[in-house]
Amino acid sequence: MACIGTPMSPTAKKVVLCGSGELGKEFVIELQRYGVEVIALDKYENAPAMQVAHRSYVVSMLDGKRLREIIEFEKPDYIVPEVEAIATDTLIELEKEGYNVIPTAQATYLTMNREGIRRLAAEELGVKTSPYKFAADYEEFKDAIDAIGMPCVIKPIMSSSGHGQSVVKTADDIDYAWKYAQEGGRAGAGKVIVEGFVDFDYEITLLTVRHCGGTSFVEPIGHRQEGGDYRESWQPQAMSLTARKKAEEIAEKVTTALGGYGIFGMELFIKGDDVIFSEVSPRPHDTGMVTMISQDLSQFALHARAVLGLPIPNIEFHGPSASRAIVVDGCSHQVEFCHLEQVLAEPNTQIRLFGKPEVNGHRRMAVILARGNSIEEARAKTGRAADKLEIKL
Repeated sequence: MACIGTPMSPTAKKVVLCGSGELGKEFVIELQRYGVEVIALDKYENAPAMQVAHRSYVVSMLDGKRLREIIEFEKPDYIVPEVEAIATDTLIELEKEGYNVIPTAQATYLTMNREGIRRLAAEELGVKTSPYKFAADYEEFKDAIDAIGMPCVIKPIMSSSGHGQSVVKTADDIDYAWKYAQEGGRAGAGKVIVEGFVDFDYEITLLTVRHCGGTSFVEPIGHRQEGGDYRESWQPQAMSLTARKKAEEIAEKVTTALGGYGIFGMELFIKGDDVIFSEVSPRPHDTGMVTMISQDLSQFALHARAVLGLPIPNIEFHGPSASRAIVVDGCSHQVEFCHLEQVLAEPNTQIRLFGKPEVNGHRRMAVILARGNSIEEARAKTGRAADKLEIKL
């Protein structure tokens, strides 16, 4: 029997959210709909999810000692990581002590770096991936490039949003790629993965939900990146029934191995009817923001239901939809978004302003959403809306 108490009372169902970005913010809003008491953590004050949580703490997710202190004080029913770089050793210890880590501490450990999840998929589960090698120092790095061949993609084993990622096309690129990867890692300098180029037609995110009733899939999501960072996504991505079935089989195999309840962002390369595993995140995915307009239950609503042990009997898809990230360049503590009346003038168009307190360099600050009669129409709508948006720093 599923029961939820009253926030700020002895009966409260409590969630500690580790990481409070824009994806965490939407997840907290969904938890609030169920009367869940939420404690949001992040490394800086007034992070987006903190603004809608009951209370918050400023803490580095890699500070295992401080993370444990907060958990022991708050005594949550669920610990939900929202970031890759986190003190997984502490989460594993806490799980052994009886705390519920979402989806599991082991899943968080394996997916926080590209080595853990790649070895699980390719070497233990036998899932097809791109050719790859790992390198812990510069000499191993050069040897890995020789073995994989050029061109190849270089990524820190711990990074997100394209940080530290580059392409080595010639020998002249090797020194820069190593230095850039060392600067871009979430936990500082360290091991990198050297990946061979995959010949693919397109790539998808297949959001996969493990819940009390089984495993569910949303319509496949296509996306466009710049420098490894999401810029635009759409749903559904057209693909053959054969490729979709293979994608779902891979997703179910990998997520079953990871275990637990929650949503997983499965990244896959598609070539005709062939499917190649890339990465998986055991949490809502940035490309999945399109589900805020495309479905009756967004990826955040699905994650909330799954985490709370509630059933997901169906997922209603509303039709072709698109999202477009708004990335702001500059330096300011008082960003303004103007001409919103023009941005929202077309039917079935929405915008989410994340409420991030500052921008220093370039930062994703909002997303535009639209629905249309076709993917092309939905993408065109988000493009027109983005063109009308004026940003003042």
